[in-house]
Amino acid sequence: MPLRLFNTLSGKKEEFIPLNPKEVRMYVCGVTVYDMCHIGHARAYVAFDVIVRYLREKGYNVTYVRNFTDVDDKIIRRASELGIATEDVTEKYIKEFYTDMEMLNVGKADIEPRVTDHISEIIALIQRIIDNGYAYVVGGDVYFSVESFPSYGRLSGRKLDDMKAGARVELNEQKRHPMDFALWKESKPGEPFWDSPWGKGRPGWHIECSAMSTKYLGATFDIHGGGKDLIFPHHENEIAQSEAAYKVPFVRYWLHNGFVNINEEKMSKSLGNFFTIREVTSQYFPEALRYFMLGTHYRSPISYSIDAISESEGRVEYYYSTLRDVNNIVGNFDGTLRDIVLKDEVDKNMAEFYEAMDDDFNTARAIANLSNLLRIANDMILKRGQYKKDVLKPALYYVREKILTIGRILGIMEKDPQVALNTITSMKAKRMGIDVGEVERLIAERSHARKMKDFVRSDEIRDRLLGMGITIMDTPDGTFWRIEK
Repeated sequence: MPLRLFNTLSGKKEEFIPLNPKEVRMYVCGVTVYDMCHIGHARAYVAFDVIVRYLREKGYNVTYVRNFTDVDDKIIRRASELGIATEDVTEKYIKEFYTDMEMLNVGKADIEPRVTDHISEIIALIQRIIDNGYAYVVGGDVYFSVESFPSYGRLSGRKLDDMKAGARVELNEQKRHPMDFALWKESKPGEPFWDSPWGKGRPGWHIECSAMSTKYLGATFDIHGGGKDLIFPHHENEIAQSEAAYKVPFVRYWLHNGFVNINEEKMSKSLGNFFTIREVTSQYFPEALRYFMLGTHYRSPISYSIDAISESEGRVEYYYSTLRDVNNIVGNFDGTLRDIVLKDEVDKNMAEFYEAMDDDFNTARAIANLSNLLRIANDMILKRGQYKKDVLKPALYYVREKILTIGRILGIMEKDPQVALNTITSMKAKRMGIDVGEVERLIAERSHARKMKDFVRSDEIRDRLLGMGITIMDTPDGTFWRIEK
């Protein structure tokens, strides 16, 4: 089936037809680098990371642009609070962003422009908008005139008259209309500034994305993404200023991810239910947060809770445990495939996976197909005594290839299984106050007892570990343990 996307601009699913065959140009709004990233950022960047991965799986040559906003009121305030330069603030939090994204297995974009490196392009774009009659200069400020752009509001479904009627009292009397927005701001004492035809100042928030996206992707490109909170005013304003400048459609498909709620309430610092990515990934296996995000369709709201992330960690643990067991049986199998047991069922799940992803990147359905493949693999392992010689390895090899393909597209199960399992166990132990060193000492003592054929002592240690909620597994590769609580 063809790939279909829900386009916010049209309000419906549409077949995806890029401007140029087999080429996709895509822009996603990046972070304003003044603080640590929160799990709402994780929602957005995991979603669009999977979208890019799947587009490439479909054979598209993707140019992915994701920016950094490195000049902004919030950055200036943070620098003032800390008594340091704005550049020091932005460098710190760009590094922290990369650390968070690496933990979530979110890849870098192909192009990652910073606003401060594109001031000349921003100034040129603003001048073009002025020359075309869509913006006006007041003192050292430049404003976009929303009344000059008749289709303003079509992305968000808002009408300008309604917005004017509902607007709060406008404190800035320089504006011709309450919804007019700044393209260029006159500098204030102590703020970063650049020279421009309108005096010293800095860009408004919205203009930066238009300047950077059109520089790298052209006046019209295929996909623009971001959170639903950006639909208005940010993306609405991007459309207005970009189309006012170039007189062509700006973006063909607008994609927006849903919000993250905390225990059924909207995440908010004021409510005290605000979590950073680092806070979560320091307590739980980072891949669990990615898996949790993928378990709900990217456009739908998702409710975060400790129970939900704990359950996701358990699912990831099961996935890696199954993959480890499959690897142990497949061993160094040469990949020569004969008649494959359960091949039809495996192929059916793969077909359904691609159908789910072609349906507006429905990762929730896709995860179900991955789980089915893991269940098939587990069933074969549990019933391996029923299979004839040389049947099990080819079958498990075949299903493993499909599992790894889905894992690569979704960005999960890409670590060494035993390393991942050890990390999960250690993080669980830390949360529960279990002394890992003591567990390892007891396991080593039990191994020595078994070697000495002291099975009474060996069983005593096993029972003691069970009492701590720990199960041990003896394998040809050694003894492993996991926490069952």
